[in-house]
Amino acid sequence: MTFYGCITVGPDYIKPSVPPLTQWLEKDDSRLQSKAADDNSQWWKNFNDPVLDLLIEKAYQQNLSLRMAGIRIMESRARLHIALGNRFPQKQQVTGGYTYANASENSANTMGIDLSYGEVNLGFDAAWELDFWGKFRRAVESDVAALKASVAGYDDVLVTLTAEVARVYVQIRTFEQRMAIARENVTTQERSLNIATVRFNAGEVTELDVMQARTLLKNTQALIPRLESNLRRSKNALCILLGTLPDDLLDLLGNTASSIPAAPATVAVGIPADLLRRRPDIRHAELQVAAQSALVGIEKADLYPHFSLFGSIGLSSTNGENTNAGGFKGSHLDDLFHADSIQFFVGPTLSWDILNYGRIKNRVRVQDARLQQQIVNYQHTVLSAVRETEDALVSFFKSQEAETLMAESVRAAKRSVEISQTQYREGIEGYQRVLDTLRFQSEQEDSLSNIKGSVALNLIAIYKALGGGWEIRKGREFIPEKTKEVMRYRTNWGELLDIGNAGKSNSE
Repeated sequence: MTFYGCITVGPDYIKPSVPPLTQWLEKDDSRLQSKAADDNSQWWKNFNDPVLDLLIEKAYQQNLSLRMAGIRIMESRARLHIALGNRFPQKQQVTGGYTYANASENSANTMGIDLSYGEVNLGFDAAWELDFWGKFRRAVESDVAALKASVAGYDDVLVTLTAEVARVYVQIRTFEQRMAIARENVTTQERSLNIATVRFNAGEVTELDVMQARTLLKNTQALIPRLESNLRRSKNALCILLGTLPDDLLDLLGNTASSIPAAPATVAVGIPADLLRRRPDIRHAELQVAAQSALVGIEKADLYPHFSLFGSIGLSSTNGENTNAGGFKGSHLDDLFHADSIQFFVGPTLSWDILNYGRIKNRVRVQDARLQQQIVNYQHTVLSAVRETEDALVSFFKSQEAETLMAESVRAAKRSVEISQTQYREGIEGYQRVLDTLRFQSEQEDSLSNIKGSVALNLIAIYKALGGGWEIRKGREFIPEKTKEVMRYRTNWGELLDIGNAGKSNSE
């Protein structure tokens, strides 16, 4: 209940200030499009990889961490309705009972009274603390902000989930490509070993050439088991993100290795100020400030007197042996609902915790200190978001440049291998030159695969830093229907599980 003219103590929420966000450090790079990124809701489609699209959709439907975040929203909804309930009488109960008494005839002063009687009563008691200082209004304000913060937390989990699925998927494809390159190099080095063996058997070279060729071959072969181990661990990590068992992953990834997802050359990021609107973790931090701001007012309300109304209304009826000149009165149940059986009382109360004043003031200080912590946390979150985006941008652009240079290096290394092997067969150069070129080619090709993967990973980091991906939950439920059915069967949730959806919630 709200009384117009009542005071609401405590600070009103003010959005914390942050340094002005104007331009990116990479603003002059032609690959950076400063126009607003209108739709990052499905940024992974920029890779044009249907398998990645499928994996992210599976993760959205089945990831357990995301499901927990959705259930926390249901918890926040329930907490909000507790606060809303405090606008009505906070203490209320229906009472009823029957008592029978038989007094001693030898007791003093028993003349003319009923010695044996029964009494039945039925009533309703209520106590209502008036929200004179805005304590309950602040509680609603805090829980509304907490509910919105839980939605922002869900979105933040979703941003992290989509980015993590894409990151692990790129890692898987990178390991697959590195394994394919290692096997190709094994084939090349086996041919080189055969050449050295033939020439050794013909007496043209010493056994040293054969042993050096075998050493290089075995070293390259030893790389494959390590890559296989890393590939398996990455696939296991992807299973956790998808909320599935490893056996179910083969059908999604396919039996054959695919290429590393190719990143587009340019990226649209908008302006730094857009981060305040797009990133869920920034919204979450801001809403935590709003929720904590209201908690200061809740504690501060205890510094002032509390005004309450209390009352009781009920029915009471008694029968006994000496009622009405010794006549036996009718059934007390019959008389219970007569107008004469009504009894009630009502009145106001005032309470003031004067003796606890010092402790209350310190509770206010505790909440105020926590508010300041949340303000600083919000400012830190904003600065961290800018840093993450700047780091991802420079890493993306520089890895693109490194990929171009490394690709040229690989082409040169392959040509060097061809020349050195020809010269070795013709006896112009020794086998050490062949070994050096083969080893360098293997290293360069492996490095190129890593760099290609890093280009894709850095683009993923950009989209994560920009807060893209959470929009896919619009129009969908926070938790799946099967989970709702289990919760409904266990507990009466009323309409709380069906208040709107992730795109339109009445409480958001």
